[in-house]
Amino acid sequence: MTILDRRTSAFRPDLAARALTGQVEAARFADPQPMRVIAPSAPLRREPRPDAPLDTEALAGELVDVYEREEGWAWVQLAGDGYVGYLPDDALRPDAPAPTHRVTALRTFVYPGPAIKQPPLAALSLGAGVSVSGEAGDFLVLADGGHVFAKHLAPLDRHESDFVAVAERFRNVPYLWGGKTSLGLDCSGLTQLALAAAGIASPRDSDMLEAALGRPVELREDLSGLQRGDLVFWKGHVGILTAPDTLLHANGYTMDVHREPLREARDRIRDKSFGAITSVKRLG
Repeated sequence: MTILDRRTSAFRPDLAARALTGQVEAARFADPQPMRVIAPSAPLRREPRPDAPLDTEALAGELVDVYEREEGWAWVQLAGDGYVGYLPDDALRPDAPAPTHRVTALRTFVYPGPAIKQPPLAALSLGAGVSVSGEAGDFLVLADGGHVFAKHLAPLDRHESDFVAVAERFRNVPYLWGGKTSLGLDCSGLTQLALAAAGIASPRDSDMLEAALGRPVELREDLSGLQRGDLVFWKGHVGILTAPDTLLHANGYTMDVHREPLREARDRIRDKSFGAITSVKRLG
């Protein structure tokens, strides 16, 4: 029998996705109700309460499958990476338009009109999706009437050529467990966001990334043979090489997205936190 990962399989003792009929035991099964995230970002929590652990965040425009809505919370599965958890119900809408563009700036504002002196309505982080309905000077008009600076958006089919350069733009952003925005993010959130900007879909957590991405690279004691763009994995952690000897990672030691010599990071992490490097993976 296949053991399903609760992080990416929608089942509980009392309720499960109908697609899992015959694979899990549950009191009842439900069909998904598609909805979209309308908040700039929404916390996906492990339990339906505001003080529950933050597992990840859903960004504006993301499609989710909703299986239950109760007492201000929605039990959902994210369509993008399959993560399951609880979102605030007011962050979702069933009839929200599908995104046509995504945010390419680290963070951008939504204004009520095409003028930078107006008080902004919201702030969107890199990777958020918006539906564009028109143009107004230097701004693109959103379907809900908001306005975003045009150069901070790109059509969904236009991707960055260098995911490492995208990741580097997050330098000094604070570390936040489960975070996935420019206000705070964790190691796998940084990696997933950077890859997505380059058109590379990936799972959410570091162990999932390690299993799904790239091909193994020989790990030598002197750390030779590595190259920019390699992903370095520990048990519970991941970083991106910005040069053969330099690691970029969101981490709880410096509490931000930090760049440092790979050798120093390897030795410190081995001795003080996650143990030895488990693998190095190369994309492409």
